[in-house]
This record gives sequence, structure tokens and C-alpha cells, in this order.
Amino acid sequence: MSRTAPQRGYHGRSSEPWTRLSHRERKPQWFAYNPRTMRPPPLSSDTNSMKILSWNVNGLQTVVESGFSADQLFGRENFDVLCLQETHLKEGNVDPFKNLVQDFDNSYWSCSVARLGYSGTAVISRVKPISVQYGIGIPEHDQEGRVITLEFDDFYLINAYVPNSGRGLKRLNYRVNEWDLSFSDFIKKLECSKPVIVAGDLNCARQSIDIHNPQAKTEAAGFTIEERESFEENFTSKGLVDTFRKQHPNAVAYTFWGENQRISNKGWRLDYFLASESIVDKVHDSYILPDVSFSDHSPIGLVLKL
Repeated sequence: MSRTAPQRGYHGRSSEPWTRLSHRERKPQWFAYNPRTMRPPPLSSDTNSMKILSWNVNGLQTVVESGFSADQLFGRENFDVLCLQETHLKEGNVDPFKNLVQDFDNSYWSCSVARLGYSGTAVISRVKPISVQYGIGIPEHDQEGRVITLEFDDFYLINAYVPNSGRGLKRLNYRVNEWDLSFSDFIKKLECSKPVIVAGDLNCARQSIDIHNPQAKTEAAGFTIEERESFEENFTSKGLVDTFRKQHPNAVAYTFWGENQRISNKGWRLDYFLASESIVDKVHDSYILPDVSFSDHSPIGLVLKL
């Protein structure tokens, strides 16, 4: 989901709006998420692991022009893989961004061909994958550059930007009755050979804890009953685990904010790492970086023990 011009940059400790519990229907056990105090200690240096970051940038060119440095983010997070959604790049404009992360030699880009300058995904990796697949193998779903799958030794990593149901819910039927089913089938086929991790903007706040004002948003794209039921039916009930919610069952945390709503922490959690049940116990950390605000989304991270 991306609609409006965000506040851009980084928030320091002196300004941590995400620690404000602004949920309209807060329960006694709920608390505001604060990554500075709630993340587990880092793994020891001799533990074999992989760190993956995922981020809807809402226009990569705009983000870079506004001062974002992937090298600076790497210096802070020391990630192995960076998954991007909504790059908004045309195929002919990718080359200047292939070295977005210095010394990462493996980058993979998928651009929309149905609507230029729209959607688009990218994966930039320090680790060379065994194989790479673009799309899900169904032409009508593969025109908007929404999925890139990397195969590693122990799992498949799917970088996904799930279609938004749109203004007036114009694409709701396509989303829940076509895309979700086909995407779910794609995931299950991959799981026949090894576990899967799905990273990206899945354009659904799956529970009431995941949106600041659920009562007022039940007819809004990303929180309709149809989308939430589809998420449950096609992903959760089929064994894909929401890694952040598993680690933080009562944390009110968001990854997307509308215009001028970061400061009051009125957001949505639309970005996820979903993991196959067979690999979820290897997840050491699943977290959000709410202080990175160059986009209307913030990055999310996953630390996986290998």
C-alpha cells in the first residue's frame, strides 16, 4: 500500500512515535512495539545465519534522491539480502541501481510491463542463490513485476508485492479470488522440495491488532473481511507462520503509515516475513525498523539460523 508523500529520513531516540500506543481498541495485554528494547541479543559471530531485510520503498528513485543510502543501512544492519517492493522502475532504468549495495554482486529486478513505472520488485544479495525465478508462472499474474524467488541451500526466499485491492476495492475480486489462490499454490509447490520464506508487502493487516482503528477500516483496502479471510485460508491455515506475531504476540506494531500519521503512530502492519512451519524454529529475530522513514513503509528484518 502506498498512497501519499511520507515523512522522509530517520527518526532518532528523541523522537520515537512508534512507542506511542494509539490503537483505538487496545486490550490490557497489548503494548507498543519498541525494537530498541524488544529485540533478542545478536547471535554469536560463530553462529551460521542469514539476515534478510524487506522494504516497500514506494519509488526507489525518489527514495535515493531524498537521501537514502543502502550502504548506510547495510553498515547499521549488516544484512545479507535486501528485498524491495514498489521500485516503480521501468526495465530500461534499472542499471543505475544494480550497485545499490556496494560489493553485493547479485541483484535481480522485475519490472511491470503492463503499466510502466508501477509496482516492481528487486532482490540484492551478498549470497549467490542456486536459482532465480521471476513471477509465479501464470502470465496473467506476471505482468506487474510482483514476485522474485531465490533458491538457497536451505530454503526458498520469495520477495512479493501482493496486489492492492485499490480505491473503491476495484481489484478486490482479483486479489482474493485469483491472485491469492495462485500465489498460495505457487508457495505450496515450492514447499514440496524445501521450506519457504515469503518476504514483502502482502497488503493486508491480518488481525485487529495490526491496524490502529479497525472498526473504521473494515471497508478499506487491506482490512476487508474478504482479504483477511483470504490471508487466513491461503497462507496461515496452510502452514505459513507470521514470524513477527509469533515472536511478539501482544505487540502493537505497524509498517505503513498514511500521510502525516507516523507522528501519531496511526498505522497498519502490511509487511511480513511468513515462514514454513518446518523452518520457523530457526528464526532468531523478526523485527521492524520504524525509524527508517524514507518511504510510507518501514523496513522489516529477519534473522535466520542456518
